[in-house]
Amino acid sequence: MEKVIPNITYTLRHGLCLGCGICQSACPSNAINIVVKDGQFVPKVDETKCKNGKGCHRCHDVCPGLGVDLLSIAKEQFADEGVKTDKWVGRFLKCFTGHSNDEEIRYHCASGGMVSQFLIFLLEKGYIDGAVVTAFDPKNELLVRSYIAHNREEVLQAKSSKYAPVSLHGMAQAIKQENGTKYVIVGLPCHIQGFRKLEAIDRKLREKVIGHFAIYCSSGRTFYLTEHVFKERGIRKEDLIYFAYRDEGCLGSLVAKQQRGIRVANSNSETALYKEDEVYKERYQSYYHPLRSFFIPRRCLFCIDHYGELGDVCFGDIHIKPYMDDKIGVNSLVVRKQEWLDLLEEAQSEGFITLDEIPVETLNASQQMAGKKKGRNERFIVLNKRLGRVMPEYDVPLPDKTGLKTVLDYLQNRAQQFLGRHKSLWWLVSKLKKDTSHYE
Repeated sequence: MEKVIPNITYTLRHGLCLGCGICQSACPSNAINIVVKDGQFVPKVDETKCKNGKGCHRCHDVCPGLGVDLLSIAKEQFADEGVKTDKWVGRFLKCFTGHSNDEEIRYHCASGGMVSQFLIFLLEKGYIDGAVVTAFDPKNELLVRSYIAHNREEVLQAKSSKYAPVSLHGMAQAIKQENGTKYVIVGLPCHIQGFRKLEAIDRKLREKVIGHFAIYCSSGRTFYLTEHVFKERGIRKEDLIYFAYRDEGCLGSLVAKQQRGIRVANSNSETALYKEDEVYKERYQSYYHPLRSFFIPRRCLFCIDHYGELGDVCFGDIHIKPYMDDKIGVNSLVVRKQEWLDLLEEAQSEGFITLDEIPVETLNASQQMAGKKKGRNERFIVLNKRLGRVMPEYDVPLPDKTGLKTVLDYLQNRAQQFLGRHKSLWWLVSKLKKDTSHYE
């Protein structure tokens, strides 16, 4: 009997949804909408339109929440002469530190502004027609929107890190509808995984996407993190005219610019309403690090891809001296394909960026979560499989045993996630989060 393959509701039912939105782009019947539930993006299936009963299971086929063949896809995609393999990084050609040579971009974009500056170089030189990016949008209830950037201004609207859910739903359709022929996807490892799987079954998309830029990811965050941070600090979404989780230098600060309405009496005892800008700033480490465990989606505990092993170029911070002492901004990056290495070196020769090669060992020493994902998270998968739960499938060898430490660590993470999901318990989050005084 032929095996029946389910639709994306299988992913939801087993708590494996990453909220990436790729399933919506894969559905030929327009049966999937991306909605927000419990602080996360999730797909909602209109069963009256769904053709799964007639043999369509494209949403299931492209879902990165169910896992991905990291090793085989990487081996197929990254086969240039000189490619090396590292346990944590995956297949790569070279690792670098670097930064934008535009001081404004370097200071105000994440770490050293490499992603923004490289995209600007590619667009201005005509190497690409557009790039899928994500920006904060003060007019949006959720403050985030993904779109295709075509020029410098549109790239810079998407600057800086987004510690909130990001969905790329609709982006595949948008690319296919555009007149251009060369596009880059910028996303987290799960976004890149989903696009790789979608491109494998969508020829038109595959022909137009020429690059995948991954952002290192320790784990995702729910919208509740932002809501909690705003609530504790008296920031009102409806008053925001500018917001960034990380601005003004390396690692940087949360910056929230609000426009308040203030009534002021004049000499005739009449009152007038004035608008006044109010700016709140707080160091990134002070507000973010203490909350890292409470607002993480469950599925992120089973992710084993920190660097974005299917990205052509991967970008992130570098948390190790002497780079941590830089106050303006320094990125690290992994290059896996020769054509992108050539373009990065061209961007450097033309003065757009600065690059300095580093050993892969230096990079790994700066990224503690890379080891956790290839160790702790793998053990979490094994633990849950033994409990009879459906887990993501990767083509990597998993540990053959888990210990008491794994059980306790998993229970602690799940308990903290429980508190983060229930707003009525956020008073406990405020009491249990780590002390922040040493981050000031």
